Parts: sequence; structure tokens; C-alpha cells
Amino acid sequence: MSKHRFDKIFTLEEANELIPTLAALICDLQLNANELRARIAKLIDSEPEIDAMRLQRIIERHPELAPYAGKIAEIAGEIEKLGCFLKDIEHGLIDFPGEIGGEIVFLCWQYGEPGVSAWHPIDGGFAQRRAIPGAPKIWLN
Repeated sequence: MSKHRFDKIFTLEEANELIPTLAALICDLQLNANELRARIAKLIDSEPEIDAMRLQRIIERHPELAPYAGKIAEIAGEIEKLGCFLKDIEHGLIDFPGEIGGEIVFLCWQYGEPGVSAWHPIDGGFAQRRAIPGAPKIWLN
């Protein structure tokens, strides 16, 4: 039995039911993250020292960036409230605690895929993705 404890263990069907909601959230998340990155990149042109700063310090210096960072945090929180784990904003990676063969694993989905068809060990990651038995292989990569 896994040493990890999760509030919710998803079936494949439950995970797939969330894909439309998650796709909309990831799209909004990526738009805000891209806008924040673009604005910071412009600031670096005139303030090169910003490149070495943590995001919190940059926002303290440039509070006009706070709404983008706030929206990113808000959306990440919405994803977590669904019982999912946001693993990567840029690639739109989401993990769902699930069960395969009696073992607790992460069912994984990447933004752009039509549904969940892969899993990886809890202590593994995207590189260890394996096909879910009986699910169509729909990975983009």
C-alpha cells in the first residue's frame, strides 16, 4: 500500500469528466503566465537586475504585475480544489490520484489531449508515463 494519502482517488471516468473544466482553467492559466513573463521580460530590458530576483520581489517593485500573479495563484487553487495536482503550467500537466492494479498512482493528463490515457508512479513523473490498460493511447508527445 502507498505511503501517500489523498482526499480523493479518481476513476478514469471521473478524471475524464473534469477535462473540459481543466482545459479552460489551463488555457486561462497559461494566458496569465505568458502575459506575466512578457511583462517581466520588458522590465528586464530597462532593469537587468530583475532577472535575478524572485517573483515576489519583482511584484513588490512593480505592483502592476500583481493581478497576473494573483490570477495564476487563484486558478492553481481552483485546480487543487478539484482534487488534482498542477505539475507544470507551461505544458499544462495535471495529475489525478488514481488506482491501477491495486496500486495508488497518478493518472496524468496534458493540456491538448482529449482525455486521460496514461499514468505514472506517485514518486515518478511525466517521463515515466505508461498507458492505462484498456484506454486508447492519445498522447500528443
